[in-house]
Amino acid sequence: MSQYIPTLDYYTSGLPLVCTMYASSECYFGVNLNPLCKPSEVSYTLIPTMAYFEFLPVQRNNGANSSISVPKTLNEKEQQELVDLVDVKLGQEYELVVTTYSGLYRYRVGDVLRVAGFKNNAPQFNFICRKNVVLCIDSDKTDEVELQNAVKNAVNHFLPFDATLAEYTSYADTTTIPGHYVLYWELSLNGTTPIPPSVFEDCCLTIEESLNSVYRQGRVCDKSIGPLEIKIVEPGTFDKLMDYAISLGASINQYKTPRCVKFAPIVELLNSRAVSSFFSPKCPKWFPGHKQWINMN
Repeated sequence: MSQYIPTLDYYTSGLPLVCTMYASSECYFGVNLNPLCKPSEVSYTLIPTMAYFEFLPVQRNNGANSSISVPKTLNEKEQQELVDLVDVKLGQEYELVVTTYSGLYRYRVGDVLRVAGFKNNAPQFNFICRKNVVLCIDSDKTDEVELQNAVKNAVNHFLPFDATLAEYTSYADTTTIPGHYVLYWELSLNGTTPIPPSVFEDCCLTIEESLNSVYRQGRVCDKSIGPLEIKIVEPGTFDKLMDYAISLGASINQYKTPRCVKFAPIVELLNSRAVSSFFSPKCPKWFPGHKQWINMN
């Protein structure tokens, strides 16, 4: 939800943004013992009586070792790798696994946490991202943190035009040859100066430059990934998307804009409200020396 922090700061004139607890549908996890800290510094102290917490070590090498679909159960090798709450290491990232009073046994919540410090002997965790990969065309793997950072870099091109990105989502379009990433952007235009097409093309290229070397290798060397595309959608499109999700049974209290869409009717809805489309004008930078490193790892 970090995308919304600048907007909240603007409308609240810098009032504290407070997140007091960390919880999900599976169980209550923990509390923020310093609720007035900056959003980027929020950490949660897990309460060991809420559930039995275990941690699966995570290695995120530019997304290359992630998987597209994370099962909710652990295989035998993963069970042997589990770490107890008292044995986690400072700075290490883990996937949270819980055994609950309601009957879930070694259930993968899907959240990736990083050990940020300790309160006495109790470890405190930063929420990093969801485990599932957001986008994949070939051997590339792009998670939501990487995508968010890439988008954040790109929208800096809008500063001279007094425009902001209201909402966005993404789609891995494999109907083209080669497949390519598509980003759907809904803009909030406050200025009167129109944004030229070249600026959107620069945004496409900036996003590609911000993605990992595996993606850029696919674009430049392997030619297995096509130019990234940004589609600008009509104002109110993401409200329509929320209405559609709620009509299918989603909870209005828990709805969050998906950062990746795959369901065909949702893709059709977004495409039907697209008013313009822009592609990356050239390949991103990639150095052949990266390939040997990737193969070795």
